[in-house]
Amino acid sequence: MQYLLKRAALPFVALVLALPVSANAQTAKTVPQNQMEMQLSFAPLVKQTSGAVVNVYAEKTVRRQSPFAGDPFFEEFFGQQMPNRSEKQSSLGSGVIVEANGTIVTNNHVVEGADDIKVALSDGREFPCKVVLRDDRVDLAVLKVDTKESFPTLPLGNSDAVEVGDLVLAIGNPFGVGQTVTSGIVSALARNQVVKNEFGFFIQTDASINPGNSGGALMNMKGELIGINTAIFSRGGGSNGIGFAIPANLVKVFLASADAGVKSFERPYVGATFDAVTSEVAEALGLNKARGALVVKVSDGSPAAKAGLRAGEIVTAVDGIAVEHPDALLYRLTTAGLGKSVQLTVVENGREQQIALALARAPETAPRDLRTIGGRTPFTGAVVENLSPRVADELRMPSESTGVVVSEVKEDSLAARLGFEPKDIIISINGTEVKTTKELAGIADEDPSFWRVEIERDGQRISQFFR
Repeated sequence: MQYLLKRAALPFVALVLALPVSANAQTAKTVPQNQMEMQLSFAPLVKQTSGAVVNVYAEKTVRRQSPFAGDPFFEEFFGQQMPNRSEKQSSLGSGVIVEANGTIVTNNHVVEGADDIKVALSDGREFPCKVVLRDDRVDLAVLKVDTKESFPTLPLGNSDAVEVGDLVLAIGNPFGVGQTVTSGIVSALARNQVVKNEFGFFIQTDASINPGNSGGALMNMKGELIGINTAIFSRGGGSNGIGFAIPANLVKVFLASADAGVKSFERPYVGATFDAVTSEVAEALGLNKARGALVVKVSDGSPAAKAGLRAGEIVTAVDGIAVEHPDALLYRLTTAGLGKSVQLTVVENGREQQIALALARAPETAPRDLRTIGGRTPFTGAVVENLSPRVADELRMPSESTGVVVSEVKEDSLAARLGFEPKDIIISINGTEVKTTKELAGIADEDPSFWRVEIERDGQRISQFFR
């Protein structure tokens, strides 16, 4: 049987889990010693925290194209009597109130594309809210309730203090049945390759997480938020004891960006690519463990190059905290924060050294020069801009990408009908290399009768011919 990894949400449903961790990590932890201790209850903790867990209702309008659209027979006889239909889709998720002014953290996939969002508190009150900041890579979103009322909150804990075996609670709305509390332990830390194209650093728990748990809180025994639940590993869609949560320390950085009023969440630009350390690589380099991030390539003039990082080296720790894989390295750099400097532990030829890496924003080495192409060209309706590390980051492309990229294709435009897509890099036109949007616009103004266009899409070069 094949196991499937699913986001813990109903077709727009999320459940809240609460799992806080104390900033003072080294508090003594003990197992129950007698029958009286075995009969202890979580009830006081649930009463203290459940008011900060909310249901998130999101609604969006989806266009349904008629199956007969474009059919000349039906268009001739029925004309416009068979237009495309629109319908409403609703989803239910969960969120956690983290600031008394009504600031809520949930998963991005709970509210993505929503036209209307409301939250319902545990006492039954409902409030409209808006999206302040969201990011699909880390699957987080910050919502703000439109009111001056003060709300109960769940304090953010230190997820770095979480240990395997710690008791945790999950509070949410599984399957839409109503607020539910489940308990379990932390099963593992620093899990990666959980969900494709997402941040690869998760807390794993066996606390029951089911569809409808997305955006909920994972909470420790001190009533602190240590994670936002985001996915379950299942072959039937229900809980099999393997759930994943985004660590609270990443939530803190994301929340700080939202509070600062930024339009998008930026991660530090390193200017290097990394790969996992396999057992073969570890053996060849004389390492006793297959862990860390292998430096594959360093871009000239980048922060990595200025720090002295070189291809073939292995990063094993950030500020003394071990790095298990490249995703863990990215997590540590992101949670350190832009504008900061970190100490990397680097191993080369069996020798270990410390190097300082400055964490800066991705630069715009080439001005983006946004242009919408018009006229009689295959690119009519395409929005293009010059690639730079910052533009590449915004478009989820490799940071070393250069040239002119299609950032948007207008609906029903000629460019859309000819098959151009966002992220297409325009390499050349009629044998002439295209380096800037200005050059592309100049060629378009010449209006050649024949177009031979070479583009790069997902690392593959494609040639197309147009008249």
